[in-house]
Parts: sequence; C-alpha cells; structure tokens
Amino acid sequence: MGDRLVVVVLHADNLPAGMDSVSAVAEVRYATADTLGEAVPGADVLLLWDFFSPAVKQVWDRCDSLKWIHIAAAGVDSLMFDDLVDSDVVVTNSRGIFDRPIAEFVLAQILAFAKDTATSAELQRQRTWKHRETERLDTAKSMIVGTGAIGREIARLLSAVGMSVAGVGRTGRTGDADFGVVYSSSDLEQVVADIDYLILVAPLTDQTRGIVDTSVIAAAKPGVRVINVGRGELLETGALLGGLRSGHVGGAALDVFEEEPLPSDNPLWTAPNLVLTPHMSGDAAGWRDRLAELFVANFRRYAASEDLHNVVDKKLGFVST
Repeated sequence: MGDRLVVVVLHADNLPAGMDSVSAVAEVRYATADTLGEAVPGADVLLLWDFFSPAVKQVWDRCDSLKWIHIAAAGVDSLMFDDLVDSDVVVTNSRGIFDRPIAEFVLAQILAFAKDTATSAELQRQRTWKHRETERLDTAKSMIVGTGAIGREIARLLSAVGMSVAGVGRTGRTGDADFGVVYSSSDLEQVVADIDYLILVAPLTDQTRGIVDTSVIAAAKPGVRVINVGRGELLETGALLGGLRSGHVGGAALDVFEEEPLPSDNPLWTAPNLVLTPHMSGDAAGWRDRLAELFVANFRRYAASEDLHNVVDKKLGFVST
C-alpha cells in the first residue's frame, strides 16, 4: 500500500493501549460518537473500541474510503446494519479473547447453583447452622446453545468436571469433537426435557432471537437452571420470569440483558433464584490489553496485505470458520 493508511479509533471513556506501532505507519484519528462523522472521511480502517456504539450507521454516508472495521467484541449484532452488510467492507471481531473467562464464569455459576452457595451466605448472615445436601456435577446434563469458539470452550471445561454436554447449533450433527451431539436450533423445544443446565452463548441473529421462549421453558425439565452469557435477546424475559415464579425454572444466571444497564425498575432485579451480573462474564483482568494486542496484530497483517484473522460472515453475523 503506497499511501499512508488512515485508522480511526471510535472510543468512549478509555483508549486502547499499544497503538504506537500502528501510529508509526498510519495516521491514527481518535473520535467519540459525537465526532466520528468528522473523522471517518478518507479513513481506511475503523477500530470500534466503543463496541456498542450505533455511531457507524449514523455516519455511514461519510465512510467514503473504509475497507475494514474491527470490533473489540465477539458479538457483532450491534454493528450489522443493511448498508454495511451489503458493502465490500471487511468486518473482523475479537474472537478468542473471551472464550476461557466466559467458560470459567459459566462453571462458577453452575457450581454456585449445585452447591447452594446463596443459601449458605444467607444462613451465615443470619448466624444459622443448617445442614443441607448439595448436588453433584458428574451426574448433571448441560446443553449449550451456540457452538462457536466460546461455546466449545464452555463444553470442554464442563466436560472436564464430568458433566454431560450437548450442543445446539444451526444444523444438527453427531460425532462433534467437543459436544458429541449437536442438535438443530429448530429442535430445541424437543430436546430440553432432561437438561439440568441450559446455557446460552449463541450470537444474536434473526434465527436466534428469542430462541428460549415460553414453549422451550415449558418443555424443559422441572428445576432447570438457565444461564445466559450471549445476548439478552436470546431469551424471552417474560418466559423466564414466569418459570422462576412458578418454580419450574430452578434458577437463572443472567449476564446480558435486552437493555443495558438494566433499569432499576426491571422485574428481573427481584425475581426469585436469579443471579444478575453487569455484562462482565468475559472481562477478566487485562482484557482490554488483550483486545488491543489482537487488533494491532491484525493491523500488521492488513498493512502487509495478508489475510485477516476473525473475518465475520456478514450475512450470518459471526465468524463461520
């Protein structure tokens, strides 16, 4: 590439570290949502450090030279508007950064349910000595909705503690290396009857939106636990609330929500047997540094006209290989 590259970094309250090697060979422009429209004309590359911002769609008519967008997140649903999908702009994501932390987070929630740590904490607060029995994991069955890199890391970790693991993906298949059996998402209602833990980590697409609805909840095993670390819209909130209040759903752990931050008057705050966390399952210490390192490594490939890592299939809405 003969001309000096122009890289725009869309940020909010923090900046990516380690950008010196990028600025050594490219003009780097830093912009917020309010100033992005002024920064993007003539830009070759856009780094979405503020990865939930809707600003790109709002200034799309000014992205006259854009060839590559990198998003500092695994999910790209907030970015996939029609004009971008139909364009020649390459989109890459941060696949691989969050796999292990999210898998550990899921295991921690399962252990908390199985060993009833919430009750232990409450009894300790009350200074009450009350013996109880807890559950084993090596007899529990889990089903992971989403068979990408994060889902596979969850499967490997749960298998390591003896849990039975099955997957749910776009198409059904047998003999999968990590899941054994993968069921088609269209069959979810038919295959949840004996599942102890239903774990949602799928990307948000037209096919996965509301995939766990009233019919799936009703078909699930009484006492099923639901864990969502994917996107809030994968799960119909009303269906989950109904299941929790009736006791049919034995517990839930939600790290993602349809609206974030979760409004203080949302009924999820007071739902029984529900653990809420503020979209933090993948954010292990040092995560921002790792995100920046991934972009810098991919930028070196771009500057050298090499194939980029983590290229998103814009029609599907995720990295397909």
